[in-house]
Amino acid sequence: MNGSKQAGMARRAIIVLLVGLALASVHLAEAQQAKKIPRIGFIGVSAGQNLAAFRQGLQELGYVEGQNIVVETRPVEGQSDRLTDLAAELVHQKMDVLVTGTTVVAQAAKKLTTTIPIVIVAIGDPVGTGLVTSLARPGGNVTGLSGLAPELSGKRLELLKEAFPKISRVAVLWNANSPSNAISWKETQAAALPLAVQLQSLQVRSPDDFERAFRAAASKHAEALITIRDALTNIHSKEIVAFAAKNRLPAMYPTAEYAENGGLMSYAPDFREIFRRAAVYVDKILKGTKPADLPVEQPTKFEFIVNLKAAKQIGLTIPPNVLVRADKVIK
Repeated sequence: MNGSKQAGMARRAIIVLLVGLALASVHLAEAQQAKKIPRIGFIGVSAGQNLAAFRQGLQELGYVEGQNIVVETRPVEGQSDRLTDLAAELVHQKMDVLVTGTTVVAQAAKKLTTTIPIVIVAIGDPVGTGLVTSLARPGGNVTGLSGLAPELSGKRLELLKEAFPKISRVAVLWNANSPSNAISWKETQAAALPLAVQLQSLQVRSPDDFERAFRAAASKHAEALITIRDALTNIHSKEIVAFAAKNRLPAMYPTAEYAENGGLMSYAPDFREIFRRAAVYVDKILKGTKPADLPVEQPTKFEFIVNLKAAKQIGLTIPPNVLVRADKVIK
């Protein structure tokens, strides 16, 4: 009897031990899962203010990089011909969310994955470029914030013509590889008709095309310049501003950074605010909301900036009626 009792007690001890080990393994797995830090892939002009604004938005929502979130950045500077490769790299690394402000990157990522959520930021025409089914019901793994770029192209031309009524030939610099730029170009063409403005298309597809485009504008005696927003043109913004200043061309730019860095005028949404708001989308997705259930947000705040210092340097006078409309005047 004693031997039988001892054997029974030993069996019960073994069972208790096994159960304890099993429970410990479950708790350990749960703890490891709980400690899993979400990884966000960010492809854009990472050295600029857009990434800083995105990170600010994350901080405001309680995220601390390295503790409860990781942001993997892929700058586009010097890599405008590798945008698709950058998207593929982050998709293959299985990011929890991809964030991008470039149409080409968003389209490439969408083709590569239907499971990783993609948050677009300041994309010109998400519907027209096929990224979402509609703004209200995106319908897939892509959502985010529109930059309303096509509609703004006509407005920029109107403001340029109002500031300089005598101009009749305007060069338009745009990335011919960008679907959203193509839509913006058509919108600018439509706006030019009632304004009696003849447009010159300056198409660029790579960094090597800018000098050729500048020579074409000069040879055709362009009287003004408009730049359509894109990663490629943004990377070369200093060259574009320098070209316009050298040739004394009135110029209208697509982001505030151009005017703040010596460009004549800009009319654009508040892109810093848009990138800050992108963090809200990331937060909702990480907490379980599907991208298809998050409507694409459109900008509501726009800034018209005039750089009087730049005007003086090239001998231009901005009419008082235009200055009154400016949200910001740089002196």
